[in-house]
Amino acid sequence: MMKNEHIDCGKDFDWGLASADYAKYRDIYPNEFYNKIVDLGYCKDGQHVLDLATGTGVLPRNMYKYGAEWIGTDISENQIKYARELSRGLDINYIISSAENLDFSENSFDVITACQCFMYFNQSVLFPKAYKWLKPNGHFLIMFMAWLPLESELAMESEKLVLKYNPSWSGRGMTRYEVTAPEMSKSLFDVANTVSFDIDLPFTRETWHGRIKACRGIGASNLNTEEILNWEEEHKKLLSRYPEHFTIPHYVTILDLKCRSVCAD
Repeated sequence: MMKNEHIDCGKDFDWGLASADYAKYRDIYPNEFYNKIVDLGYCKDGQHVLDLATGTGVLPRNMYKYGAEWIGTDISENQIKYARELSRGLDINYIISSAENLDFSENSFDVITACQCFMYFNQSVLFPKAYKWLKPNGHFLIMFMAWLPLESELAMESEKLVLKYNPSWSGRGMTRYEVTAPEMSKSLFDVANTVSFDIDLPFTRETWHGRIKACRGIGASNLNTEEILNWEEEHKKLLSRYPEHFTIPHYVTILDLKCRSVCAD
């Protein structure tokens, strides 16, 4: 179990508990997302890339075709187990470790990526390490995608049902915002690019149910088996009021940080 006082009111959570659903239902980033990264010049053509908190390896697996050499890391043994299974036939190296405990040589990577996970890190530890691991003029990409409940009745109703069972869940109520450079990064990194865009993602009743179950508020939470089964029954009843196929509006934001050539005093 993990715990962060700023997340879910400090309640325990463990992404490894949700790995099966995570692997099946959270590989949903659209092609536009990957194309934006490539268009910025990253994660391609022999570049060495480190993906922090890789989960089930969604980013390395989907971007492998662009020719980068990937290492994916995650604190959860179960997440890495699924990442390795889903990456069979791909030359991706997966490591079980928290981001803060990783140890790489200086100038090891052209790019470091952190997708959907930056809020979990101890930034005062990670930024100096990332700067050391990156090559001169290397880039650190911080990325996030969220559904927009204020623009989707179903997303709002799904959130309300998660909160019924887990009132401490802090992953609700997302709105459009740009990831901004944390203050502690500014002596080591400059903002090179920011990218944001809207996207309507297609779902079925099954895949939306699975996507919500695989969130931190349900599948990765400390709810017991009976509570999760009761939530599933209620959520499926909710979904029965909606068409079989639908879209949910999402928002994507990418922050591109570039290593400063000389650290500030």
